[in-house]
This record gives sequence, structure tokens and C-alpha cells, in this order.
Amino acid sequence: MLERFLSKTQFSSYEDLRENYHLNIPDNFNFAYDVVDEYAASDPEKVALVWCDDSGREATFTFREMKLYSDKAANVFRDAGIRRGDKVMLILRRRYQFWFCLLALHKLGAVAIPATHLLSPHDVSYRNNAADIKMIVAVHDDRVAGHVDEAHPDSPSLRVKASVGGPRDGWLDFDRALEGASDHFERPQGDEATDVHDTLLLYFTSGTTGMPKMVCHDHTYPLGHIITAKYWHNLHENSLHCTVADTGWAKCAWGKIYGQWIVGAAVFVCDFDRFDAGMLMRIVEKYKVTSFCAPPTVYRFIIKEDLSKYNFEHLEYCTVAGEPLNPEVFERFYRATGLKIREGFGQTEAIVLLAAFPWVPPRPGSMGKPSPGFNVDVVNGKGESCDAGDEGEIVIRTGDNPPAGMFTGYYRDEALTKSVWHDGVYHTGDMAWRDEDGYYWFVGRADDLIKSSGYRIGPFEVESALIEHPAVLECAVTGVPDPDRGQVVKATVVLVPNYTPGEELVRELQQHVKRVTAPYKYPRIIEFVDELPKTISGKIRRATIREEDSGEPV
Repeated sequence: MLERFLSKTQFSSYEDLRENYHLNIPDNFNFAYDVVDEYAASDPEKVALVWCDDSGREATFTFREMKLYSDKAANVFRDAGIRRGDKVMLILRRRYQFWFCLLALHKLGAVAIPATHLLSPHDVSYRNNAADIKMIVAVHDDRVAGHVDEAHPDSPSLRVKASVGGPRDGWLDFDRALEGASDHFERPQGDEATDVHDTLLLYFTSGTTGMPKMVCHDHTYPLGHIITAKYWHNLHENSLHCTVADTGWAKCAWGKIYGQWIVGAAVFVCDFDRFDAGMLMRIVEKYKVTSFCAPPTVYRFIIKEDLSKYNFEHLEYCTVAGEPLNPEVFERFYRATGLKIREGFGQTEAIVLLAAFPWVPPRPGSMGKPSPGFNVDVVNGKGESCDAGDEGEIVIRTGDNPPAGMFTGYYRDEALTKSVWHDGVYHTGDMAWRDEDGYYWFVGRADDLIKSSGYRIGPFEVESALIEHPAVLECAVTGVPDPDRGQVVKATVVLVPNYTPGEELVRELQQHVKRVTAPYKYPRIIEFVDELPKTISGKIRRATIREEDSGEPV
């Protein structure tokens, strides 16, 4: 399959990858037809998805079954009035029906809007109206479907609600409709045929400030994730890959469908209600997962487990993305498993942009090096390339021909699109520096940098120092206004169980930071909390902490 899209698939070095990676995009490419249905024809019993939940249920789906159920689902959607270009929101947690629905919408040329089950009624109505959503498919429980019902009166575009996992009054029973639907679905032709530049996916970003933006990706987006799966996750035909992510996150597209299936790997999904690191490790062991990817938050909980209890002989590769990985977490995981976690950096607006690829020895705390086909740079305020060691903003020089995997723009917001992507350059808003060997090192979001007594302090390095202390489970570092210094460093800390907050521990943590990093970076203020404010995708909302400290909206 991979050979259909790449002129060369095997590379001898990172330099070879950068110089000779070339993607071939077929005319009117459609992932559902040109990958999934092709596998169903050529290797129908090849495993596509291995699924389980925390109650003991499990299921395995082949590509033949993926074609079968996606064709049936396409008929369900079509009977419900969904056509090319219509917007359909999927709030399906990690239910396996998500994959049937996503593929079906691709086949119809409809726009899929994956969303998290954590949305409030206000969140649902905002999305319905911002994107003119016509149909919602959601799990049937009162918390999720109930919020959709509350939002419906304020959502004039919403025509159809469909439930998964059980019937609900006023809703289409999707499971029953799927069972009774025809399994014959022809690829649309003429005006209903998909175009490679049609919008495939629309993601509402879980930004750390402001209202969510609507990120659009076209039908070339799945092909961009060949880099993610083949050359960052390092997958092969016999891989079983697990990415820990809700289906409402863009990380699901990164690790639970597109690149993985193009490479020929199977995807593993655990549908759990409450995260438990020990449970997750037992499942990884039981199902012999070979490749594992998770956000740093998950790894921080994993290293608190007694990892000597688990057999990781089958586990070949581990990766991390979402936020920078603290070096202490890297080292402790390596000591316990013998595996070096390989970091990747990207955004909802793109695929993996920087990574510790197989030929790039990981350096703890570094995001790695640029992806093939992406001209990544670090620039100063004048847009000039920074010298090695100098901090600047990460940008992508796209020119007039953006690589596959870049978003096409923010839906209905040309001004916002132009504010971050102009003159052939996309501005990520993330600050970093590059070393002499071409490795990139994260500093922080531009809005998160702290300016204290003339010093610029990135929250990540202070957080990395704090996380090394055995008392600290999680932390967030922010700046607090100060009349003398401009700002002072504040640490909001979640403690490991059995540690007690107090002035003695505050002093101990302050001295610890002074020892492992520059003294001027130590947190003058430390607040202990039970949990940190986070976005629906698990990223720490430092803006919320700043807002609470200032008493004013940020």
C-alpha cells in the first residue's frame, strides 16, 4: 500500500529521509475508498482495529469488516439526509462505531467534526452554530446526549440526532439503523464525487486561550500522516499501535487511523471511563501492543507505577506528543523499560513537524528535528532566522505549495488565517531554540513566557526542574504581576499522595529549583492544588491560572 504513495519508502539516514522523501497524491484521493476499501479487496482478513473496554468486552475488526460497516453507515447517513459538504459532529468517546462513522462520512464527502464527550451544553451549541452542524452522532448516556438535547433549542441548523449504545427518545437509534442498512454503497460520481481539496475534517481546537478555532483539513491530510506513522511511530506491517487519545482530539487522527492503516499496522483502542495507569499497562501487556504513544501527562502517571510488574518484551517503540516531555520522566521510563521515548511536536493545524525520528538519537527535553517536506525555522521578531542557541518562534516556510498535512485555513475566519499564515510563512506561536546539531528545544507558548527583572523565563524548564522532585506529580509555571520585577515566577503544584503541603515543602522545592536551574528562575510563589486546569485534550491551561491570579479575563 505504501508504495502507491511514496516514490521511496526505505531510508538509510535522517538526511536521506529529508532529501528523498516524495509523496505522490492521486487525483481525487479519498482515504476510505483508496486505502480501506483497497485493503478489503486485496487482503480482506488483515486486522485493522483491536478494541476492548474496561468492562472486559473486546472485538477485532478486519478491513473487510471496516468496508462492510462503513458502507452500511454511509447508507444510514444518506437516509438521514446527509450529503457532500454537510457537517456531522461525532461525540463517540472511544466506541468502535466512531471508525465506521468517520469512514462513512469520508465516502459521502461530508465533513466530520470529531468532538470530546466533555463538552458542556454551551460548548455543543457554540459548535453547532459556528459550523452549521446538521447531524450529531453521540453515545446515548444522559451526560453526553443530555447536553446535546439541552443545546438543541439554540441550534437551528441541527436536524438529526443519532445515539450509539442504546435508544433515546427523539433520537435515531444508530446501532439498529446500521444493522438494517444495506451493505451496498457505490462511490459517488458527478456532483456528489469528492474532490481532493474538499474539507475532510473540521477540528475545534482546545486552545489554552480564547474561544476554539475551527481548523479545516482536506482529503490530502491522511497522506501527510505517513510521516507520523511510518517515520515517527516507526510502524510496520506487524505493528499493533496504541495512541492514548479520545476520538474528539486531533491526536486520534495522528495515531488511531490514517497513517497507521496506510502503513499496514493495526490500531489498538481501549475504551475506558476513568484513566488508570496500572490498568493501561496491564492491557498493553495483555494485547501485546508493540508501539505506544501518549501525552506527557500519561507518562507522568505511568512512571509512578511499579513497572517491574509488567512484561514489556513485545513493546518496540514509544513516542510522546501534546506537550514537551520533562527529561526526568524520560530518564525514569528508560530505566524501567529500556525504551527511549521519542518526542514529536505538531499542532491541530498540521501533522508531526519535529520529531526524534529513528535515525535521530533522542535528547531528553528536545523535540527532535524537522519532518521531511516541512521547511521548519526559528525566527526573531523581524522574521529573520535565529542563530543556534537564540530563542525565537517556530515557523513553517510553506511558500505557495504547502505540504500535505497542513491545514487549509480556519473555517469562516480569513482574517485569523492570514494573521498566522502570510507571506508564505505559517507562524505556530510556539517559542523554541535550535542547537548546533539541528535539534529543537521547546521554550513555551509566546503568551506563556515570563519576563522577570529583565530575564525571559520559559515555564517548561522550571516545570522540568520541579518534576524531578519526588513530591511533585504535576505542575504549571506562570508569571504573576509584580511592581518591582514586572513578573515573578509562580508554580502551581499537584503533589504525589502522602506528601503534605506546607512552608517547609515550599522552601524545599524552591531550593531544589535553584540547584538544578538558574537561581533567578526559582518560583517565588508556590501554590498546592488537587488538580490543574486543563483543556479537553489534556493540555494545561496556564491562561486560567493567570486569570485567577489577576482577577481579570486574559
